[in-house]
Amino acid sequence: MPQSHVYQNIARAVAAHKVDTMFGLMGDANLFMVDSFVRECDGRFVPAAYEGGGVLMAMAFAHVTGKVGVATVTHGPAVTNCITALTEGVRGHLPVVLLAGDTPQDNPRHLQSIDQRELVKTTGAGFEQLRSPATVAMDVARAFYRAQVERRPIVLNMPADFMWQEADFDPKVLNVFTDPGDVAEGDTLDQAIGMIASARRPLILAGSGAINARDEIIALADRLEAPLATTLMAKGLFNDHPYNIDIFGTLSTPAAYDLMGQADCIICFGTGLHDFTTDRGKLMKDKRIVQIDTEPTAIGGTLHPDAALIADAGHTAKTILYWLDEAEIAGSGFTRDLDIDVLTAHPVGPKTTSEGCINYVEALQFMEEALPKDRVLATDGGRFMTEVWCRMSVPDPRHFVATVGFGSIGLGLQEAIGAGVAYPDKPVVLFSGDGGFMMGGINEFNTAVRLGLDLIVVIANDSAYGAEHIQFLDRKMDPSLSEFHWPSFAAVGTALGGTGIEVRSMDELKAAMDQVQTRKGPMLIELKLDPNDVPRMRA
Repeated sequence: MPQSHVYQNIARAVAAHKVDTMFGLMGDANLFMVDSFVRECDGRFVPAAYEGGGVLMAMAFAHVTGKVGVATVTHGPAVTNCITALTEGVRGHLPVVLLAGDTPQDNPRHLQSIDQRELVKTTGAGFEQLRSPATVAMDVARAFYRAQVERRPIVLNMPADFMWQEADFDPKVLNVFTDPGDVAEGDTLDQAIGMIASARRPLILAGSGAINARDEIIALADRLEAPLATTLMAKGLFNDHPYNIDIFGTLSTPAAYDLMGQADCIICFGTGLHDFTTDRGKLMKDKRIVQIDTEPTAIGGTLHPDAALIADAGHTAKTILYWLDEAEIAGSGFTRDLDIDVLTAHPVGPKTTSEGCINYVEALQFMEEALPKDRVLATDGGRFMTEVWCRMSVPDPRHFVATVGFGSIGLGLQEAIGAGVAYPDKPVVLFSGDGGFMMGGINEFNTAVRLGLDLIVVIANDSAYGAEHIQFLDRKMDPSLSEFHWPSFAAVGTALGGTGIEVRSMDELKAAMDQVQTRKGPMLIELKLDPNDVPRMRA
């Protein structure tokens, strides 16, 4: 093949990995590569308003599609603007390739120069260096390979002075065996089956690492007569199953929490057993724990199970079921007298809503029925979020995006856009707080408008940083420093090209939901809340 410019070769190498969508922001170190990706490789470039926003969009795209998300930024401050997003991606185990420009190698005193390798290392993301014009295809292939195998963002560092150099190009794709299909065997498997067979009150818990094993896990649960529960990130996995008790842990209903306490054996598929899932170990006390995961680092993070199986969830569930049948083990009977309606009904507290505000829980209950059911549900960070997780349903885990890996706020709208690009035929519903929207949402709402996304943003506006507001009140201190007089978010949404609606009552909310039915383009619904009436986070 004739030689071509490095910026063209990078674009071609990315396209060779069947990438058709790239998010990000252009600068002098990546603009020609982006241009080539769009004009010569028939790719789509989704421009963000802020570099970290582009990375978050790529992360949500990866989450809902199961593909590698791709983003690009230029050098220096563009990379420093991605640090929170990269950390969120690492915590969420999301395969993303960030094509990051770098300042020219022959100008170490460049104004925007910074040690990008050391910067990226602080986030936990991986780093690949574009070594030379001649190694472009292999360097890009390595970045994609690592993103898939290591399940984290990989930053490919691209020196700006390479871009207009010429080199040969031969596309390379490194095959990744993403479904190893490991089957548990040996003494540990025997011990695990013994614990499960002897359990009188077994319960099955599934996390995001088990979402492809839904049918096999349900078959095992039915055989054991065991209730099913999920972690937050696997929300919706067991929808419509008669013994699905929904989210396990601090987000469960009081009745479900009590049931979890009664269990004597918990079989955990694809979950690292986060502190919030186990209620800091309380829900695992005095129980036999069997943990199955393909990722060794997921085992023993907070507590060590009685039997740990580094194995595929689906194959292991089928193996356990086979040996239970061979041994003619009877069902436990644990599900026979369960009232699933009671177990999944979240309580409603007393209303103390001030005049001119809407009760948050009542609003959520109404929106659960009024908003489109085939939605992708996304949430930003804040005290409002746990009630959303508990009261708003999703079709399945791929339709749920929660930006909670790093405990940050201000990441939700960016990920909602990424999900909207991945699912152009589905409505995306984002719940954000007022502080989170001001921090990260306001600068990307117009991006959604420009893209013409079917996006419904619901802002829980209590005019405060809620978690801090509660802490001041708990200490009997003046909370005024945590309170803010924001502009009208509804007016801002309209000014940015969308449809903004302010809601202070149930009648106004019903009218807003009527407008949702005839929506065209992004909508922003501002719920005016009383900061003293928003439930505490369930953690």
